Amino acid sequence: MKKIINYLKESYTELVHKVTWPTWKELQSSALIVMIASLIFALIVFAMDTTFQKILEGIYKLV
Repeated sequence: MKKIINYLKESYTELVHKVTWPTWKELQSSALIVMIASLIFALIVFAMDTTFQKILEGIYKLV
């Protein structure tokens, strides 16, 4: 039980005193970058899916 209490104390100390938290402006900037990257990735996946769908429809129409 003593190890768990010591672990929790050390974790709290590290989170409060050693971790550098981003400012609000940095957080907004990072969130915007993640949203844009997610949108680009989703568009790429959509394009690939549509392309493969058309290819497979063409193959199955031939059969």
